[in-house]
Amino acid sequence: MSRIGRLPIDIPAGVEVTVNDGVVTVKGPKGELQLQVAQPIEVEVADGQVQVTRPDDERESRSLHGLTRTLIANDIVGVTEGYSKALEVVGTGYRVQAKGTGVEFALGYSHPISVEPPAGITLTVEGNNKVTVSGISKQAVGEVAANLRKLRKPEPYKGKGVRYAGEQIRRKAGKAGK
Repeated sequence: MSRIGRLPIDIPAGVEVTVNDGVVTVKGPKGELQLQVAQPIEVEVADGQVQVTRPDDERESRSLHGLTRTLIANDIVGVTEGYSKALEVVGTGYRVQAKGTGVEFALGYSHPISVEPPAGITLTVEGNNKVTVSGISKQAVGEVAANLRKLRKPEPYKGKGVRYAGEQIRRKAGKAGK
């Protein structure tokens, strides 16, 4: 058995988990998330816990067992606490500012870059070089943060660009001068 997949998931107070035709719905104080469960995996809710089981030991069933359990656990954490990722803008003249619900980046291009967040995601600006992406879906928060980082990846010589908070950039030595 999968060491992760066989662990039951405790349902905290204020969270409601329902299973209907292979769709797990998690409702909590911060919102509602749905997860389509892959075919051979079965999910049961009983005694304030969610149990994920697999019918056989086929390779596909084994790989989906732990994954499904983790995705359900992530949804439960998301509707109770939520997820967030912090980004830093590093570089001379590089900055970020709030514009309505979105943000506007100045990243050394000839034009500013405006970004509107998708539904369920909020972008918060602290100072002029920090952005926080937050929401209830771990996958959506990570994807939006990765897309913001992709606007100007940190370069290895001076480290300028958009990076995750606390990210270590591998630096290279420049050309040796005479």
